[in-house]
Order: sequence, then C-alpha cells, then structure tokens
Amino acid sequence: MQEVEVIKARNALTKRIRGKKIERLRVAAYCRVSTDSEDQLNSYKSQVNYYTDLINKNKEWVLVDIYADEAITGTQVTKREDFQRMINDCMNGNIDMIITKSISRFARNTLDTLKYVRMLKEKDIAIYFEDEKINTLTMDGELLLVVLSSVAQQEVENISSNVKKGLKMKMKRGELVGFQGCLGYDYHPEDKTITINKEEAEIVKYIFKRYIDGAGASVIGHELENLGYKTKYGSSTWAPSTVIGIIKNEKYKGDLLLGKTFTVDPISKRRLENMGEEDQFYIRNHHEPIISEEVFEKAHEILKRRSKNRTTVGVGKREKYSRKYAFSCMLKCGFCGSNLSRRVWHSSSKYSKIIWQCVVATKNGKKFCPDSKGISEKAIEDAFVQSYRLLCSDNKDVLNEFLQRMDDTLSSSTVNKQLAKVEKEIGAIENKKNKLVDMLLEEVIDKDMYETKYSVLMEKQEQLLNERQKLQETAGDEKNIKCRLKEFKKTLEQNEVLNKFDRYVFESVVEKVIVGGYDEDGNKDPAQLTFVYKTGMKNNMNGNKFKPQRRNIKDKNKTDKLCSHDNNEVNKLSSHNSVDTRGVCS
Repeated sequence: MQEVEVIKARNALTKRIRGKKIERLRVAAYCRVSTDSEDQLNSYKSQVNYYTDLINKNKEWVLVDIYADEAITGTQVTKREDFQRMINDCMNGNIDMIITKSISRFARNTLDTLKYVRMLKEKDIAIYFEDEKINTLTMDGELLLVVLSSVAQQEVENISSNVKKGLKMKMKRGELVGFQGCLGYDYHPEDKTITINKEEAEIVKYIFKRYIDGAGASVIGHELENLGYKTKYGSSTWAPSTVIGIIKNEKYKGDLLLGKTFTVDPISKRRLENMGEEDQFYIRNHHEPIISEEVFEKAHEILKRRSKNRTTVGVGKREKYSRKYAFSCMLKCGFCGSNLSRRVWHSSSKYSKIIWQCVVATKNGKKFCPDSKGISEKAIEDAFVQSYRLLCSDNKDVLNEFLQRMDDTLSSSTVNKQLAKVEKEIGAIENKKNKLVDMLLEEVIDKDMYETKYSVLMEKQEQLLNERQKLQETAGDEKNIKCRLKEFKKTLEQNEVLNKFDRYVFESVVEKVIVGGYDEDGNKDPAQLTFVYKTGMKNNMNGNKFKPQRRNIKDKNKTDKLCSHDNNEVNKLSSHNSVDTRGVCS
C-alpha cells in the first residue's frame, strides 16, 4: 500500500481567486434597510459600523467602501443607488470581494441575484453571504445560491400576500388606507381622518360649477392657471387629466372608495387600476362633503356623455353625445367647415353675452380662419324663428310629407325587437357560465379548459352588453323623437305661429346651420345664417338683422337724456344769471 502525505492548507480561499495571487483583497460591504423607521435606521447604522470594523480588523483585507441604501425596497435593484454604484466599481476593477449579511439583503429577486452574481463571477469578483456561508466562487456556491435566493423570493411573496390581506381587513373595517390627501382636503395621519381645506375647497367648487356649465377640462385648466390657482402639490399647471381626476373623485361628495388600484406582484411593484380583479370597498357619508350629491351626479352625467364621443362606430367616425345646448354640433363655419363652440363674453360683468365662434379660429388663432366672426346665440335663435315661419307658410305640404315619412320610419323600427333578442342572448350566456362552473366543480373539465371557455363567454357577454347599451340609447332617442314630432304636428295642425325659440322644434326639423358664407355678388358675409332642414330645403337669413342691442347703449341713452335735461336747466339759469355752461356733461 502506497503512503500518502497530507499537505495542510495554509492560505484562506480569499487569498487566491482563479489562479490570480492576491496580496490583500480589496473588500467592500453592502448593507440595506427597507424602511425609514427609527429602529430600522439604527439597524442600518449598526450594519455600517459592523462591516467597517470587520474589514479593518482583517489584515488580509483592505476596505474599499461601505455601500449602503436606506429605506429602499430590495425587490428592485434599479432603485438602489449605492448598489448600482458598487456594481459600477466592480466593473471598473476596484473591488475583489463583496460581503453582505444575507441573500435577502443583496436582492430578493432570484433573477436579479443570479444576474449580478454571474456578472461579477466573470470578473473574478466573489460575493460572500454571511448568514448562508456561501462564497459565489466555490463549486457549490451557485447551486446553493439558486435554492436559497428562491426561498428569499418566496418569503417576499408571502410577506406581500400577508400585507395585502391586512390592508383588505382594514378597508373592510372602513379605515383609510393609502391616502395622503387631495385637493380640498387635509389628511391627519395621527387619527387617519380628513378635514376640509376651505381655500382649496373653493377651487374644487369652481371646477364642478364650470364643468356643469359646459366648459371642458382643457378650458377649466386654462382658467385656473389664469386665476393663479395651484394644484395640491403646488404646481401652476393644470392638465386636463388633473381636472377630470377631480370630477371623478367620489371623496368630494363625502364618500370613500378603497381599492382603486392594486399591485400586480411584489417583484415588479407594478400597479394597475382595479377593473374588478380585486375587491373594492365603498363607504358612504365617510366625511364632510365639499359638493352635493346632486352636483356630483350632474357632473358625472356630462362626463359619461362626453366619454361616449370617444367610442368609435366605424373607421374614423365617432358617436355624437347628447348635447347640453341646442346648437352644439349643429353650427358649421361657412369658411373652413369646422364646428362652432359656445363662449361667454364679459362673463363677470352685467354686459355678459353668449356667442358662438369657429373652433379653428378660437383654438389655433384668427389667422387660420380670418373671415369668421362670433355671432350671438340670441341672433341665431331669433333668425331660426323667422326662418321657421317662412318655411311653414311657404312649404307646409312638403313639411307634412316629411313628418309622415319620419313617422313611418319610426313605426317600422326594429330596435325593440333587437333589444329583446340581445337580452335573450345575455341570459343564455349567464346559464352557460353557471353550467361551466358546475362542470369544473364536478371535475368534468379541467381548470385550463374551464378558463379558456369562460374567457370566450365573458368576451361575448361584454360585446352583447355594449350592444344592449347602444340599443337602449337608440330606443330612448326614438321615443324622444316621437314626442317631438307629435308636438310639431300639433303646431302645424293648429297653424300656430312660433313666437319664440323652441329647442325641440329646432332639433326636429334642422339638419345643420351654416354660419358665414357669400352673398349673391360673391362677397364674404360672416353674419349670413343658412338653415339646412331635414327635408332638404334651406334658406338664408341675415344675422345682422337679429343682432341684439348692446346693453350699454341703453345706459348711454339714459345718460344722454339726463345730460340733455341738465343742460336745459343750466341754459335756463344762464339766461338769468349768465352762468358759464362749458364742460357740462361733455
């Protein structure tokens, strides 16, 4: 038997890395705490002191730096500034070994852990995990690392799951969770209550009032900027999304909705709007409201109608939403073809006047539609009354024919039949979904087959629900039109004269109104009003003839009369007393 001589080990592993002789290892330490509480910050300082002493006491090591992140999550290394600085120093060849307390301190994401370990391993840089006693340059180091880092990641996911359960329990009890205050309210973390901020509440009331008046989010945003109002976070810029967010916020009517968003997973920390994937909790009368329930609902009705305008009904086409004003979407510019928008001139004075202007000219500048001019709403209304009288007196037979045709069309409508059919199909899908659940419970089908079929049924049901909504709206519109036609017929049969503007009559008979155009000689006429009727007939009216008298003219006339009276009195006196009347009421 051969004799084997044992040569005892003399050097530690850290003295030699892949055949490269190292006199003194350049060692760095990494430590981290995940919250900014006082206890955790004390722990953070303790870690820094511990590693400084540990490395300085070892004669074979030389301290490069202590890399430390405080109050930063470990699941995303991109958010840890000192971690990234340490990796950069490693890549630049300034570090030979990193010491850290545990895998969970280094990273709680298995993928990130292996990525950085292998990156550093290629540079012959070791990572030593104290608690697990793993050196990544040993043969079994990576295998152990894969197992233990997976355990660390599972620990994160378990903690996240427990935190979610705890938050849901708080929401169920009606506790305020994840709220740091919003415009109009101040948040009190000591008792987790909110109270009204009076100054900010006035801004909220202004936003709701202007929105109900018909102003859009962009217009309101510009008004708030001009008034010098600032957002909750001190910004002078009011984006349309900020205004809409306030309109949507149920807190302003005193209610509270918890669970609006949710975290997809604890690794990516990605948050999504809760569209039914997680439970939500609604609490009524939770706190003092800033606006009434009625005002809130009115604003939401307008928001809902305007949102319909964003749904497509064909290639490049959009649905029209119910109009707040009679002339919305009905007035077209005779020069550029764009719509006219409603505006209020001198709104803060007694001389306020409602006018309609070309959208291109108001939004892009007068130079883009130089020939268009604003026209008062009263002038359009009065011009329609006159146009309607002429139409009824000259074309009564044609109108009767048109009304009969409209009546026949509405009578032959199949909307109600289609609605009943869709309702039946929705009921059939509900039955199929219930049967599918029973089949899964009875193990007739597996979970994968269940999910596939269930998603198909849900998609079909969603389509049918959208179709039902549109049919219900169409049925409502038809009912409304029938009522209008009935009233219109009554007007014609009684040969009544339209004495003032009637929105129902206008919407029943007018297709559109063209504002501005050219006269018989080809000259541009910004005040020309062309009423295009649904019968195909049209007539032109001169808008200037219906232009309302300026209110300040009446005041001026009164002043002139008063001045004339005073001058007469002064003249009488001057004939007796030789009084100088120069400058009186000049």
